[in-house]
Amino acid sequence: MNVIAAVKAYVTKITEESEPGMKLLMMDKETTSIISMVYSQSEIQQKEVYLLERITDSQNQSSTALKYLKCLVFLRPTAENIKLLCYELTRPKYGTYYIYFSNIIAKADIKLLAEHDEYEVVKEVQELYMDYLAVNPHLFSIGLPNAIKDLTWDSFALQRSVAGVVSVLLSLKKCPVIRYQANSKLCREFGMKVNDLINKESTLFAFGQNSQSLLLIIDRRDDPITPLLNQWTYQAMVHELLTINNNRVNLSKLSGIPKELSEVVMSAEQDSFYAKNIFLNYGEIGQNIKQLMDHFQVKAKSHQKIENIADMKNFVDTYPQFKKLSGNVTKHVTVVGELNAMVNKYQLLDVSEVEQEITSQNDHSGHLQEIKKLIDNEKVRPIDLVKLVILYTLRYQNHANNETQGLIEMLKRRDISSDLLMNIIFVLEYARSITRDNDLFNVEDAVKITKRFFKGLSGVDNVYTQHRPLLQEILEEIVKGKLKDNSYPSIGLSSFNNRAQDIIVFMIGGATYEESLSVHSFNRNHPGFKVLLGGTTIHNSKSFLEEVKHAVSNIPRKHTRKIRNIDCK
Repeated sequence: MNVIAAVKAYVTKITEESEPGMKLLMMDKETTSIISMVYSQSEIQQKEVYLLERITDSQNQSSTALKYLKCLVFLRPTAENIKLLCYELTRPKYGTYYIYFSNIIAKADIKLLAEHDEYEVVKEVQELYMDYLAVNPHLFSIGLPNAIKDLTWDSFALQRSVAGVVSVLLSLKKCPVIRYQANSKLCREFGMKVNDLINKESTLFAFGQNSQSLLLIIDRRDDPITPLLNQWTYQAMVHELLTINNNRVNLSKLSGIPKELSEVVMSAEQDSFYAKNIFLNYGEIGQNIKQLMDHFQVKAKSHQKIENIADMKNFVDTYPQFKKLSGNVTKHVTVVGELNAMVNKYQLLDVSEVEQEITSQNDHSGHLQEIKKLIDNEKVRPIDLVKLVILYTLRYQNHANNETQGLIEMLKRRDISSDLLMNIIFVLEYARSITRDNDLFNVEDAVKITKRFFKGLSGVDNVYTQHRPLLQEILEEIVKGKLKDNSYPSIGLSSFNNRAQDIIVFMIGGATYEESLSVHSFNRNHPGFKVLLGGTTIHNSKSFLEEVKHAVSNIPRKHTRKIRNIDCK
């Protein structure tokens, strides 16, 4: 179950099945993102696709006919796209059109296109099921932040998410048993919609199944902890501190960044160094870059001392020819250099250590003192302090000596804005808007995990990674055949064999790269199982707090009335 391979196979079908000759690829905004996740523009051009065009732009361009070009059309089957395509066919600029839709298209829309094809330029119309963003081989996203409004589905987001997950199932040729989180109305509604569409399009799902597959639908509210934590593996860390948007990282607002690095592509499909280091920790990445530096120093006969990431950046500036020899390494030296600067500037090692202790140890007095110490540290960012208080509040909300109110008063004395402080209330309302079987903090299991240290460059020691996402526990229950029917009932079945070999997990409210790492590790450690993770979006802590605010800001406060004196304006 590899979504990147599935999308690549479809793109090959689009570009190679038409007649040989010069081609143009016409897309919409979303299908452009779908393809750019797995192919660079230069790779597309190697497939005889010499021009790329956005369908909305085609209406405004010169009407000069280019009849020698074959137009490959790849669009989502939306009403707006059908309308634009009908207009294009009544005034065709290109010799022939090969039309591909990213999902199921209504028969009425096909009839409408046929009626507008007056010049008979359309040679083919096909459905190719890639209506999602393939992030990693085992990770996909619908690309929908803020899918939940007032604790109910946004109607567009629900329809779009159902279409996206159904296209994943079709692209992988899976007709799964559907199970959903019983305590979530969002999960049940989503599961019913997916099941209805599968039944409606039963002929498309008539696959010969070699193994039983499972679609498991879970709710982000059941684990609000994971998206709040600082991350220490490469992909997750870049997303947390710099933000990855469709495999791109915008560095233009950072000081001292050369123009050619104002936006960098972080794609394992197009970058071998990134592919090798994507799941490695911060210290290991630094070591791997340092080894490449050492190799070049031998060639350059340089004796410049390189001990840390700052030395690496100085070295690259001193030897510009290194850029030619290193390819993508210069990009990674820049990115890791920025990560390193932020870690040191904002005391993120200290912050992360306290975060991890709160999630895995039961020590109210100790945790409270550590948080107060960090609040008094002017170097620690307001957002990190607020997240620490959120974690403390979730952990100790029922503790007899809970001091959430006192911590909020300390934050206010740091002049932290009321908008930022309101996240404490929003997350607590969000977390408590769902009844759960599990403890948010599974201390007993976490204590058993040996503390792991990062070893590598100087200054990158003693960062704990004790936290385990709830998803990891759910997957282990599936392996053991112990996923409870009453907690995760199936749709349309009275009983179900728990031990499905192919498991597709979809998280309403967004997944994280920490959970992606858990799935990667699970697949490696359980060769008899294949797990694919998807979400309405891929969160870092900033986008998660936005998601939470969008979900609960208009909901009457039920659980946080004791928290006072936060200006709600």
